[in-house]
Order: sequence, then structure tokens, then C-alpha cells
Amino acid sequence: MTAGSPDHRASEILQAWDLSKVYTVGGTSLEVLKGLSLGVVAGEFLAIMGPSGSGKSTLLHLLGGLDRPTSGRVQIEGREISQLSDKEVTLYRRKRTGFVFQFFNLIPTLNVVENIALPLMITGDTSSEHQERVGDLIQLFGLRGRERHRPSELSAGEQQRVALARAFLMEPAIVIADEPTGNLDTVTSREILQLLWESCDNFGQTILLVTHDPQAAAYADRVLFLVDGQLVDELNLGRREDHSDSRLILNRLQELSL
Repeated sequence: MTAGSPDHRASEILQAWDLSKVYTVGGTSLEVLKGLSLGVVAGEFLAIMGPSGSGKSTLLHLLGGLDRPTSGRVQIEGREISQLSDKEVTLYRRKRTGFVFQFFNLIPTLNVVENIALPLMITGDTSSEHQERVGDLIQLFGLRGRERHRPSELSAGEQQRVALARAFLMEPAIVIADEPTGNLDTVTSREILQLLWESCDNFGQTILLVTHDPQAAAYADRVLFLVDGQLVDELNLGRREDHSDSRLILNRLQELSL
């Protein structure tokens, strides 16, 4: 479960050592993460579970470079992002990490093509210069025929597919998904999770998923359990095509009293 030393496993695309995160609110310090270490193998689908307030989203933000640890180190593809300047980490995050959230974070005035191409447009490129890549993603995520629709004209599932396509646009090292199915119905949730799983199985994409849902975690190769800012257990499920059975996860949650 822990990453150990920096040379723990050469195949690990992400490593974190002794991460802590302390917030100060009204003069009171709150330690959200407590000396947490982990490693993620390239092409792995990793799920992180834990009760509300356990530090799941905080951990994802540190691993993705959205926030900095109070202490500890985060390394992606051999580069220590926790030591980069604000400008450097912004550029690295834009190119090498993709993010998907519970709320789709689409720009309401942009259509599907423009929302997918947004990371390129921010850098000064135009979507027309990358039509082939955007077109491939539209096909991959089942958005053909919806290219000129704005978010208000799409279903919740279609909006999340747009968010997924945008996350994959820059061919990131890691896609980080924070409760991506939290606003979706059961059928649509399974479609989104299947797309994430297929990106691992077919293209070797690395996925980090935070979820409270055992059925969502059942798509992962490995599940980490986080309690009070510390990793307390892990469950190795392996790569498999049938994700319908979440009993192993439910049993482990019961054993941990979660």
C-alpha cells in the first residue's frame, strides 16, 4: 500500500511520501492528512474510499497538483510536482493530468466541441487546429451528433461524457475523478464507469477514482480505504471484465466498520 522509497517500483507512475495537510480555521489547526504514502502503477485503475471527512478529496487535490501538501512529496512520471513553482505546476497539471468532478464544470456558453477543446484554447490554440483529436474523443465518448449543443441542451450523462473527453484531451499521464457519478442515475453511472475502465484496459490510462459507492469502486483494480487522513487497508481486485459484484468491497467496509 505504501510507496516506501523513491525507487520502490519502477512501474509506478505516481508516488507520494509522508503527505500531510493541515488547515487553519479561526486559529484552530485541522490535520486532514497524516503522513500518508502510496504508489500507483502505470495503467492502474485505483479507487479511494472512506467516510465523509476522511480526506479523500484533499488527497486527490494533492496528487493532482491542485493543492500543495503541508509536508511530504508527490512525484508523477519521476517529476516532483510538490516542489514546482505555481506557474510550473499549473503548466504541468494542464498537460499531464486530467480532472473529472461530480459537477461537470462545463462552460455554459460553449458547445460540446469548444468545451472539449477548452484546455487547448486556454493555451492559445484553437479547436480547429486539433480537429482530429477532438473528433476521436467525440466518437469515443458517444457524443456524435451533439457537437454543436451547449450544456443546457445535453442530459447529465452527456455533460459528464463531455467532461471526460476534455479530461482525456491532452493524453494525460493520470485522470483524476472525484465522485464523477455522484449526480447520475444508476444506468448512466455504469456507462461512465465503463468508459473509464475501458480507457485503462484498452489504452493503458491511469485512473484515480474517489467514490463512496461500492458499485463504482468495483470497477477498480485496487481499492484503498482512507479513515481520518490515514490509509488503513487495501483490497486487490485485479483487472476483470465483470464489475457487477461489489460484495468483496462491502465485506471489507463492514470489517472496517465504515
